[in-house]
Amino acid sequence: MTRYLRFAALGDSTTYGIGDPVSAQVSPSGWRGWARLLSGSLASAYDVSFCNLAVSGATSRCVVEGQLADAVAHRPDVASLVVGVNDTMRSTWDVARIRADLMSAAEALHGTGALLLTARFHDHGRVFGLPGVLRRPLAARIEAVNRIYDEVHATYGGLRVDLATFPEVLDRSFWSVDRLHPSELGHRLFARHFADLLAAEGFEFEPVSVVPEGGVTTSWRTDVRWMVAEGAPWVGRRARDLGPWAVRLAWTEARGAREGARDGGRAGVREPVGVHVGAGQ
Repeated sequence: MTRYLRFAALGDSTTYGIGDPVSAQVSPSGWRGWARLLSGSLASAYDVSFCNLAVSGATSRCVVEGQLADAVAHRPDVASLVVGVNDTMRSTWDVARIRADLMSAAEALHGTGALLLTARFHDHGRVFGLPGVLRRPLAARIEAVNRIYDEVHATYGGLRVDLATFPEVLDRSFWSVDRLHPSELGHRLFARHFADLLAAEGFEFEPVSVVPEGGVTTSWRTDVRWMVAEGAPWVGRRARDLGPWAVRLAWTEARGAREGARDGGRAGVREPVGVHVGAGQ
């Protein structure tokens, strides 16, 4: 008899599937993504009830307020919690609140008996090609989120994928045109790593293929249309959100460099007032 397995996926645009376009017959949203690919592979051996609650643009607070209750009601056997990158790109950054949200979500999912799937994030600034003045604080924020996921894993266990250990994340083919969302290949590799961990945990099913298939073939015209309709507005929103923060940060770093030159490098770079970077505030 085929075992029934419930899989709930919580998160942002990556779990929603952006970057992996498919026909409406494959996914009503027009996006597939790593979670649906993993669900499809699990379905080779299980009767899977897949509940993808992820929303593009979601932050950790969005997950707690808009996704968690439905995920718990699904009574999942496996639940993925992959969110936090959007938090790092907001002027409302508050690491204490993010920790509270992620720990609360993990506790609730663990309380259902679900096996928790989480991730540690890579250096997005390196992939974006950001200048150092922006890359360094973004990397510090991402590392702060990673430390929260370390605590989640230490407290609630489960399986996790560390994207920073993927050599593929620095390969252009891993990313879609915006370099923020994985391409179909990137989604497949992410799903495959989770599948390998599940297999090591005792789940028996056909592994996720890393050969692209079933997706919609894009062209430079469709990429340009997507960037005009979605990518450029997103960049504009983040620029308005983070512009003042970036200016303050550049000024503070320049001041720190001047002071460091005067005292032999002991001053370092100070954080501007009101800009929270790291996990200590």
